[in-house]
Amino acid sequence: MRLRALLDTDALGLRLLGGEDELDRTVRGVMTTDLRDPSRYLSGGELVLTGLAWRRDAADSEPFVRILATAGVAALAAGEAELGDIPDDIVEACARHRLPLFAVNESVAFATVTEHVVRQVSGERAGDLAAVVDRHRRLMTSGPAGGGPDVVLDLLGTDLDLRAWVLSPAGRAIAGSSAAGPELTAGVCARLAAEHLAATRTGRRGPHRVTIEGGGAKRLDEGRRPGDGPGGTTYSLFPIRSAGRGATPASRDVRETVLSDWLLAVEADAGDWPEERLDLLQGVTQLIAVERDRRDAARTVRRRLAQEVLELVQTGAAPAEIAARLRVAAPVLLPGLGAAPHWQVIVAKVEWDGGDIEGGPVAQSLLEEILVDPLSAGPEPSDRIAVAHNGDEAIALVPLPAVPDEHDGTQTGLHADALLDSVRDPLTAGLADDGRLTLGVSAAVHSAEGLRGALEEARHARRVAAARTGRVCAAGHQELASHVLLLPFVPDDVRRAFTARLLDPLRDYDRKHRAELIPTLEAFLDCDGSWTRCASRLHLHVNTLRYRVGRIEQLTNRDLSRLEDKLDFFLALRMS
Repeated sequence: MRLRALLDTDALGLRLLGGEDELDRTVRGVMTTDLRDPSRYLSGGELVLTGLAWRRDAADSEPFVRILATAGVAALAAGEAELGDIPDDIVEACARHRLPLFAVNESVAFATVTEHVVRQVSGERAGDLAAVVDRHRRLMTSGPAGGGPDVVLDLLGTDLDLRAWVLSPAGRAIAGSSAAGPELTAGVCARLAAEHLAATRTGRRGPHRVTIEGGGAKRLDEGRRPGDGPGGTTYSLFPIRSAGRGATPASRDVRETVLSDWLLAVEADAGDWPEERLDLLQGVTQLIAVERDRRDAARTVRRRLAQEVLELVQTGAAPAEIAARLRVAAPVLLPGLGAAPHWQVIVAKVEWDGGDIEGGPVAQSLLEEILVDPLSAGPEPSDRIAVAHNGDEAIALVPLPAVPDEHDGTQTGLHADALLDSVRDPLTAGLADDGRLTLGVSAAVHSAEGLRGALEEARHARRVAAARTGRVCAAGHQELASHVLLLPFVPDDVRRAFTARLLDPLRDYDRKHRAELIPTLEAFLDCDGSWTRCASRLHLHVNTLRYRVGRIEQLTNRDLSRLEDKLDFFLALRMS
């Protein structure tokens, strides 16, 4: 807005005292101060409001006005409530520095002037930004990418003072404005993603409003206002949906996209935003969705490579033919790599209750996300991952640089549990109570001959994971050489009867007497029956430990000095 517009608003009670030739200056903000030197808080273009408390005598006016002029403020507005008429020394100092000066009538609160300026400036900025966003969208949809999500988020930061980030459904920060300040921690990203996915599964329309506090996240959507209870940081979460990947959003089952769509997290409470600003943010999400579709299109080559290799493996093609396809894939997935890499196979399956939704595309998108380093940023850090899908199953072919483990000379590769550590909570929220993700990881192999075995190993590990409880489960090749392989396939009724017979007497006793027999039993077995090590771990006297173990043997009619009984207890604890 222009300074001239302030004089045209009678409700502001402003009277011009000097600087009539400068009234076309642009006002970019407003600040109230009574500091003698407010320069550290000025960035230029402000209307500065002051009650003149900084002025002790006429000599103070010149340095104060000089500081404002040097900082590039638009004008000074001095209140008449303290001194009545504005002193001549202030008028003269403003004239020397060509700084427009207004007098604010004592009947007008500074808050009234501030509210008017902020409303006008924000409205103009929103209008300018909307035009930029619309132009940027047209450029992106008709030609090469116009800079990606970061460009749009920078516009939100500079023009509307909104800190914003684009997050993946697994909680990875894909983009953020350069003015966004400190990066979001991985924990905050995961919480925001989990809250967004949970809200989406309930069918509530976005934006979803969430306050992140030290103890967790609280939803404002359910009636809580920002001022209620302890403080925290409020975020508004906008879904980024694309109609370019199939049916229109209105006709698509939310389960088809909930685990693959990005989200826009804005550090603000959008609950009281006007429709114009909400429409603007909706335009921003559509613009980012264009970049998301472009990113998916760029993955086509890697997906096709994975499909070709896996079809050869599954149809029993000759190793030489598979090796030839791998030689084509390696430069695409690991550009510049001299030696042939090791390979690892990961199988994932997404299943929904009812079985009427194909889980393969969702599993494919999830694997492409999960296999990205959670600390990496940007929309395309997964250019070394090739994932194909077939029905409800997705299969990832992951190249590993042939760098041996420093201890034993073997290639270690990816570990099943580590893949899910940072994404378990968001994905569990998205799967809700009717979906399940299971994942199996093979050992690393160094040749085409080993790929068929690696694929079967990964599938078998996934079946082991599927036999466990929980919405998100994984198993690795390490577990296929252990008793853990056998436990999931014990029938449920046998499992329950076996564990109940051994452990229920101990649980009942613990409930009545708080004796901690179950934790004692676990520690005793974990210490291989060593009395001294177990007593030290539990911070007990050895005699107290002997009493507890004796009570366990008495209640179960078992002898913990016998290998057979130790093994039965061990298996019962693992199956419970």
